[in-house]
Amino acid sequence: MHNHISQVTYHIAHIDTIISRIENKQATVGVIGLGYVGLPLALCFAEKGFRTIGFDIDQSKVDSLRAGKSYIKHIGMERIERANKTSLFDSTTDFSKLSECDAILIAVPTPLSKNREPDMSYVRTTCECVARHLRQGQLVVLESTTYPGTTEEVVVPILERSELKVDKDFFVAYSPEREDPNNGQYTTETIPKVVGSTSPDGLAVAEALYRQIVVKTVPVSSTRVAEATKLMENIFRSVNIALVNELKVTFMKMGIDIWEVIEAAKTKPFGYMPFYPGPGLGGHCIPIDPFYLTWKAREYGVTTRFIELAGEINTSMPDFVVSRVMEVLNEHGKPLKGAKILILGVAYKANVDDDRESPSYRLMEKLEQKGAIVHYNDPYVPVIKHVREYPKFAGRKSVDVSADCDLILIATAHDIYKKMDFGKLGVPIVDTRNILGAMNGFVARA
Repeated sequence: MHNHISQVTYHIAHIDTIISRIENKQATVGVIGLGYVGLPLALCFAEKGFRTIGFDIDQSKVDSLRAGKSYIKHIGMERIERANKTSLFDSTTDFSKLSECDAILIAVPTPLSKNREPDMSYVRTTCECVARHLRQGQLVVLESTTYPGTTEEVVVPILERSELKVDKDFFVAYSPEREDPNNGQYTTETIPKVVGSTSPDGLAVAEALYRQIVVKTVPVSSTRVAEATKLMENIFRSVNIALVNELKVTFMKMGIDIWEVIEAAKTKPFGYMPFYPGPGLGGHCIPIDPFYLTWKAREYGVTTRFIELAGEINTSMPDFVVSRVMEVLNEHGKPLKGAKILILGVAYKANVDDDRESPSYRLMEKLEQKGAIVHYNDPYVPVIKHVREYPKFAGRKSVDVSADCDLILIATAHDIYKKMDFGKLGVPIVDTRNILGAMNGFVARA
C-alpha cells in the first residue's frame, strides 16, 4: 500500500512538472507538417513565447521559412520574419531534433486512396519517425483529420515500439485542426480547440498546452470522441452542401433562382443555416473526411447512407456544370468540341491559393475529354503545381482574362472577379458562384 501511494505521488509530481514547464513557457513545441494547418499552429506557439521547431520533409518549405518568405498566401511574410527575429522559431528537415521537443504536434495529410479508403501512410511514417526519438515526459498530439480509433489503434502501437509506454512514460492526445484559410473572423487562436486523450493526465497536459494559444479548450472523454467530433463537423457541411446542390438543379428546372431562395430563407432567425451551391466540393476536408467514417462504419456492419448519397450528389456537380456549358454554347451556335473555354479560379475557395481537391481540375478534365480547349486564370495560382489526382495539369500557367475565348466559366468567387467588367468582353459566361448576380443577356448560372 505504501509503495502504491509513493508511485502515485511521484507520477502526479511528474505531471505537475510538465504542466509547470508549459505554463512557464519553458517547453519546446515541435510541429510536424508545415502546410495550411501546421505552419499557423507553429507560428502561434512561437508568437506566444515558446521555442518552436517546425518539421517538414520538403526542403523548399524550410528554405523559404528560413529566408522569411511565405508559401501560403494568407500567411504574410512579415509574420514569418517576426518569428525568425525572436529566435524562438526554426524549421528543419532534421527529425532527430524531435528529441528536443516536450510536445510534438502532428499535422500531416490524411488523403483517401482511389478506393475511398483512408491513406494512413503519412501518419504511420511520421509516428515511426517520432518513435525513434521518443523520450520520457513527451506529449504527442495528432491533429490530422481521421477515423475514430486512429490514435489508439495506429498512433499508440507505433509509438510504443520505442519500448516506452503510453500514460506511463509519454502522453498522447487527439486535437482536430479547425483551420479555415483566409477567414478574417476566426484564426487559430480564436477557434475553440477540442482535446481528447487516453488518460486524465494526458488530457491535463494537452489542455495546458493548447490553453497557451487558443481562446478556449473543449475537453472530451476520449480520443475517439475528439476524432468523431471533427468528422461530424465536416459531414454536416458535406450533407448540407449536397442538399443545396440538389435543390439548385431542381429549382433551375422550375425557373426558380436558388440564390434568391437562400437569401430569403436566411432571414429566418432560427432553425435555418445558409449553405451555398457550387461546381463541386473542394479543399482537403469536405470531399474526403466523411468517407473516413463510411470506411470505419463498415467494420461495425453499418452503412452510412446520408454520407454516401451526399458524396454522389456533390461529385456529380461537375457533370451538371459541363452540361450547362454545352447548353450555353449551343444557344450561341457553337459546339463544345473545339470551343475555347476560360475557367476563372482553380483555388477551391475564394481569395486563397489552396487548390487541393479543387473541382476546377475535374471541370478542366471533363471539358477537355469532350474536345474543348481549356485555359485558366487565377491570380493566386499563377502556375499549377503537381496535383496527385491530376499530374497532367502541372506546369500550366494562368492566362489573362480576355475576349479570346468562346465562353468564360466562373469556378471560384475571388473578389477580383467581382470587380471585373465582363460585359465589354462580349462572350457568354457560366457563373457557378453567383458572383455576377441575376441572369442577364450574357450570364447563365450553373
